[in-house]
Amino acid sequence: MRVEVDYDQCESNALCMAAAPEVFEVRDDDFLYLLTEEPAAASRERVRQAERMCPKRAITVRE
Repeated sequence: MRVEVDYDQCESNALCMAAAPEVFEVRDDDFLYLLTEEPAAASRERVRQAERMCPKRAITVRE
């Protein structure tokens, strides 16, 4: 699994961080940071949920 974020589309609303905090983080500067591009298998469903929850469709998960 590989995670990509289109930062031009991202609004840093933190819905992805709520779903998978081990992969996504919105910091005090109000920008989203991808903590790992290749999350562990245990995070698979949470990362998929983050992809679905993103209102701007800025997250892409590739197998």
